[in-house]
Amino acid sequence: MSCVFTTFSFSEIVSLCNQEKISIIQLIYILEGYQLRDYLKTVWTAMKNAVERGLRAKGILPGELKLTRKAKYLYEKRCYNESADVAMNRVIAAYAYAVSEENAAENVVVTAPTCGSCGVLPSILYYMEKDRGFPVEEILDALAVAGLVGNVIRTNASISGAECGCQAEIGSACSMAAAAVAQLYGLSIDQIEYAAEIAMEHNLGLTCDPVNGLVQIPCIERNAVAAMRALSAVNLSRFLYATRKISFDDVVATMYRTGLDLNEKYRETAHGGLAQIYMEHEKNEQTD
Repeated sequence: MSCVFTTFSFSEIVSLCNQEKISIIQLIYILEGYQLRDYLKTVWTAMKNAVERGLRAKGILPGELKLTRKAKYLYEKRCYNESADVAMNRVIAAYAYAVSEENAAENVVVTAPTCGSCGVLPSILYYMEKDRGFPVEEILDALAVAGLVGNVIRTNASISGAECGCQAEIGSACSMAAAAVAQLYGLSIDQIEYAAEIAMEHNLGLTCDPVNGLVQIPCIERNAVAAMRALSAVNLSRFLYATRKISFDDVVATMYRTGLDLNEKYRETAHGGLAQIYMEHEKNEQTD
């Protein structure tokens, strides 16, 4: 390559790819070296193991909430005359629950980009490999693109719920998953960017208010919803990428400013939102 990569915004990544006439995945391997795939294989193995352990596990998660694991039930329970779309959403949700429940049980997961959002990306990629038949080599490329998107967010904003609320965790994971799927589908770099932008934009303002301070309610369910939202973002980007007005960099900057504006109650302290309402209900029940 005739150009040295010294920048971290997505728009400059796009510019560099266009200048050098290479794809985003080619850029990643030029910069990181092809040995990156060995590391990605390790990451992907850990992700798959978390999905599969979570799908087998039953019982109650640790903590005062006494939350029952739901991944196995979701995976095995089928509705009568279940449509293909419903089945897809149920299975993806089961995969997301599986990983998030493994995190809640303090088992091994991959931060993608955080523990609280660890179920989004693995659930989508596991579905694409197991249920859609994408080869592992393409899954690893998608994982690399997801990592690039996560690094852009981390460099220019934040992936921390304590700093910017859940939009920084689930929003980032949703963007990473959307970009990964767009890569798997062979979409252009502009479509990949738009998919990531849509995914983040529609998580803006998402608060981090875990009940009892545990990464369980609403966190586990939120991973499943974000995984399905990532697919919707990709579907929109296929057709509408040429009409967009907002760049990925713009929405990342907006997320960061929004996060800094959030009241501290909504930034992982468990002092507001669902956490506060739940505590009030608990106190009222104890006094009745």
